[in-house]
Amino acid sequence: MPRRIGDVDGRDAVGAVVRAGAAASVDRATLATAVRYTLQLLAEQAPGGTVEVRVPPFGAVQCIEGPRHTRGTPPNVVETDAATWLALATGGLTWADARAAGNVHASGQRADLDGVVPVIDAARLG
Repeated sequence: MPRRIGDVDGRDAVGAVVRAGAAASVDRATLATAVRYTLQLLAEQAPGGTVEVRVPPFGAVQCIEGPRHTRGTPPNVVETDAATWLALATGGLTWADARAAGNVHASGQRADLDGVVPVIDAARLG
């Protein structure tokens, strides 16, 4: 069954972004849905509470097994913009390349998504 966020299927929203070739080429609602959907996939595929992944202003999730934080600023944070996140989430950009380009802010010893992204295969979005 397709996962819906509001009235839009998350997979369809990600597909729209990938087909457009850039996050800036889709409307804000579609972009927000694509980000939230892929963050949800990340949390499901790498459950835990050690790393908080933030994609402002659209969403944030905790993921990756290990020590969990419950209050205040988490010790391991990954933050990036929507376009970079969606490129990482769909395999259009590697973690190493995103870090090297300065497109991701990662703080904390465990703030590493290498081997965790991509969370969806862009080639199967049709």
